[in-house]
Amino acid sequence: MISSKIGHRFDPVVLSLYRAILGQKTISPNVISSAGTLFGFLAAALIFKGLPAAGAASLIVAGFFDILDGAIARGTGRVTRFGGFFDSVLDRYTDMAVMGAILFVYVREGSSGYAVAAFVAVIGTALIPYARARAEAAGLSGKIGLLERPERLVLLILGLFVPFLLNYIIIILAVLTHVTVIQRIVHVRRQTRKDR
Repeated sequence: MISSKIGHRFDPVVLSLYRAILGQKTISPNVISSAGTLFGFLAAALIFKGLPAAGAASLIVAGFFDILDGAIARGTGRVTRFGGFFDSVLDRYTDMAVMGAILFVYVREGSSGYAVAAFVAVIGTALIPYARARAEAAGLSGKIGLLERPERLVLLILGLFVPFLLNYIIIILAVLTHVTVIQRIVHVRRQTRKDR
């Protein structure tokens, strides 16, 4: 929802910040995507170690790199089909690592109810981009829904910084990720009503 509303409006700001730091030096967007994923894995490791606030900080850095890679690709005319594919795959690694770490923490703590909710949220998190990919592979639009990746990251970061909220946020994710998948199914169905 956030990405649908805002789009790439912050690209000029992100590019200005990038150039202020690195000047005219160029870094491949794929390298930036990879760096963001490393911070995503670091976030997962910190969460698993019982350091949720540090994990949240690392996840913020990962999110910034995820914004930066696309902005640089568009701003420097280096948008490629492989780059889009590569970035999407790496995003899934980050998503699964972070959600998996939260799930393992719940299991370790013996919080079976929240562990189940986290597991359901993991499935929903995986199905959201899959539903979009399948829709687009069929030549249809699939980018719709309440909880796209930016919303999920914001909720997770909030929950990790404010631990007493995390239990509620995991339940919200468990529900709304699947609501988003259903929204995409309905959206695709509406586009294919004339199909036999």
